[in-house]
Amino acid sequence: MRWFGGPAMARANALAGRWMAEAGMAVRVDAAGNLVGHMPGSDPVAGTLLLGSHLDTVRDAGAFDGPLGVLAAIECVERLRGRELSLPFAVDVIGFSDEEGLRFGTAYLGSRAVAGTLDAATLETSDAHGVTVREALAAFGDGAEPASRRGEDLLGYVELHIEQGPVLEQRGAAVGVVTAIAGATRAEVRFTGRAGHAGTVPMDLRADAACALAELVLAVEAAARAQPGLVATVGRLAVAPGAPNVIPGSAEASLDVRHAQDRVREAAVAALRERAEEIGARRGVALGWEERLSTPAVAMDARLGELLAAAVADRGQPDVRLPSGAGHDAVALSELTPAAMLFVRCAGGVSHQPDESVDAADVAVALDVLDGFLRRLAERVSGGR
Repeated sequence: MRWFGGPAMARANALAGRWMAEAGMAVRVDAAGNLVGHMPGSDPVAGTLLLGSHLDTVRDAGAFDGPLGVLAAIECVERLRGRELSLPFAVDVIGFSDEEGLRFGTAYLGSRAVAGTLDAATLETSDAHGVTVREALAAFGDGAEPASRRGEDLLGYVELHIEQGPVLEQRGAAVGVVTAIAGATRAEVRFTGRAGHAGTVPMDLRADAACALAELVLAVEAAARAQPGLVATVGRLAVAPGAPNVIPGSAEASLDVRHAQDRVREAAVAALRERAEEIGARRGVALGWEERLSTPAVAMDARLGELLAAAVADRGQPDVRLPSGAGHDAVALSELTPAAMLFVRCAGGVSHQPDESVDAADVAVALDVLDGFLRRLAERVSGGR
């Protein structure tokens, strides 16, 4: 487990930094703890392309979610060096220090710092030991180089990542070009009824909060199945008092709704809240609904995406375009520069657990695609001068 500012994170930076140096890059750690490897271009005014992903993990993580994108970017630079080729633009490979939000519960700390969108409120967020983000940054970042890249001439950001889903596997494709990153709404839902003895309260006189919640859970599933591209999840359930011989007086759950189009997601959330109100009224239980998160969908840059797709075609692979239901550093970087993503097939769509895996042959395809993308981008930049 590698969390922001921890010793495992420092070891990961040191190891990946050594590989960057061996690939011929100048290496530094910025003030946000992001690892940065720099390869200069042949034309000092051609700008800089950002490549990379995150090096932090969730608990009980697998080996590929995040680090694969960093190592693939390093390998692409190493390939250029091996062929004694230079690009007109510079390339910065970034291993972001915090994408998962494991320590502070706030995602994209590293990439938001690079994008210049890390706000003061987030800096004062504390971890379980009372250490603030600001204090952790001071302890972990070297402070010599600012993290923000605002005002620089950037060509874009490209991130390679495992899909974390089964679509590519189902379509028989090694890689796919990401079209958008889905927007997400999270809410806490609570039904409050009336607790009572399980043996003495007749069924028609009960105000069972758990039954109301169970009905809503199935309504969430039905709504998502009925709308293409919509995913909705109730990931946490709790009832009280929680005794086998007591009718639940309260029941609460988390709700997560995602779609690549905000209007579809927002309409689904509104419909589910209306359904929850109807269930509560019919069953005689009170509804509490608190929205905890609402993030908009992020469209990937079409021009960079087409260059990736052309590189996929060069490799003889099928042209698969798909949205991402999970968030990535590309969300934060899209506020700074055009962003694009390439997904790599993962076995069974499994991620965020130790048995996530990718096939070496698929990674080889992805590396060839990134290599072809760099060549095509170089041609475009050179042709535009």
